[in-house]
Amino acid sequence: MRVDILSKEYPPAVYGGAGVHVAELTRALRERGDTDVRVRCFGDPRDEGGTTGYADPPGLAGANPALTTMGVDLAMAADCGGADLVHSHTWYANFAGHTASLLHGIPHVVSAHSLEPLRPWKAEQLGGGYALSSWVERTAYEAAAGVIAVSHGMRADILRSYPTIDPARVHVVHNGIDSRLWQPAADLDVVRRHGVDPDRPSVLFVGRITRQKGLPHLLRAARALPPEVQVVLCAGAPDTPEILAEVEDLIAQLRSVRDGVVWIPEMLPRAEVIALLSAATVFACPSVYEPLGIVNLEAMACGLPVVATATGGIPEVVVDGETGWLVPIEQVQDGTGAPVDADGFEADLAAALTDALSDPARAHERGIAGRERAISQFSWTSIGDQTMAVYESVLRHS
Repeated sequence: MRVDILSKEYPPAVYGGAGVHVAELTRALRERGDTDVRVRCFGDPRDEGGTTGYADPPGLAGANPALTTMGVDLAMAADCGGADLVHSHTWYANFAGHTASLLHGIPHVVSAHSLEPLRPWKAEQLGGGYALSSWVERTAYEAAAGVIAVSHGMRADILRSYPTIDPARVHVVHNGIDSRLWQPAADLDVVRRHGVDPDRPSVLFVGRITRQKGLPHLLRAARALPPEVQVVLCAGAPDTPEILAEVEDLIAQLRSVRDGVVWIPEMLPRAEVIALLSAATVFACPSVYEPLGIVNLEAMACGLPVVATATGGIPEVVVDGETGWLVPIEQVQDGTGAPVDADGFEADLAAALTDALSDPARAHERGIAGRERAISQFSWTSIGDQTMAVYESVLRHS
């Protein structure tokens, strides 16, 4: 069987959970040895066998980014001839998968890492391109031979957002974690170099500066944390100048009332993230939209307990009272995921973080349980096998 995997992100150009998923899934499928797996991704040529990078079309230089994306997709689709199945990841590659399916008469499988109807703030980033990205996603999902949701919560979101899809075509295969790469590894020199005091308790956030990650909620909640606690923000790649300005202002306000606020604005290499995770007391995930949350798995694999919002697929990863704390949230039903009561949510978030910090031995125990859960429930070998089972099912019925 030949499977062409289509993605915007692929190493070394990975900036989000979808890129991590594609890289690890590709490795797991190739290690099986029974499938010809070819990767088609955006950007510069890759020196990895079976992997092709596609540059932006010169004729679309300066165009709306959504149009440029579709131009790349057309070039990718043209090269999928000979594949038995195409598998696309995120709307950036969905147009390539849908077009390749029509052009070459092969089934298209979509992996759902996020949904455009549940990210309306992207209109700030894409302008009219958001209408294009939404059209691409809807068209691809409704025509796909199979849809893979990364959590049961995401499956429910898919069927709610696109009610014409046959539920039998929507399968759940969780994201995974390589617990050999992600494991506790102390490096106090790295920690200190980034301005963190390893002898003080700390709350760590790792993620992009985007509406869905809920960073402003954490920054407001952090005002209520005990004064000895450090707030460490490994946060970069802002979606828009507006949200960057909001975060900058909130960090300035927080620094005006407490010390130990460390902001690392770039996306760090994995080894440095692991060093920060290994030195932290608790990991914070204040997301208002999270189909699964690979960052939580990364934290758990490094033995760190997690305080996270009880939304999306997060409760399928973080077990309240066992591997961390879940913060309840009632959300506005307008697609933004915003809390109905922002003040109440932030107070609950602060309370959960304070509870986690109040008993380091208990927090450590939950961190150990989190690593055990990451290893036993979210291995990429298992996820590769489950994904292959979806491929085989789709091919049998196509």
